[in-house]
Amino acid sequence: MKLPKELREKGDLGTTTNKGKRCSINGCGDIAIRSLSEKSWKFYVEKANLKYYENKQHKIYLCKIHYKEANKYRKSQEKLFQKKGFLEDSTAVAKGKRWD
Repeated sequence: MKLPKELREKGDLGTTTNKGKRCSINGCGDIAIRSLSEKSWKFYVEKANLKYYENKQHKIYLCKIHYKEANKYRKSQEKLFQKKGFLEDSTAVAKGKRWD
């Protein structure tokens, strides 16, 4: 029988996100902190000059250091293709002032 959430101990409530997976990068044996979709992250990992092992689940497991490298490249690419708002080019006008 499962106890209600209020009655269980704190140790029982925590989920174990770390299942002992190792980093997928060649030559790295650190514990992975991120599990990423191979479909969406393959490009960023390869462009960050990281070689990884492929697995059946189509996941890329990255440790903290390698995730930081891949994410840095991803953010730099997203800044290049970020949509601009239509108001960003206009100048701000103080409240109550008119354009002349």
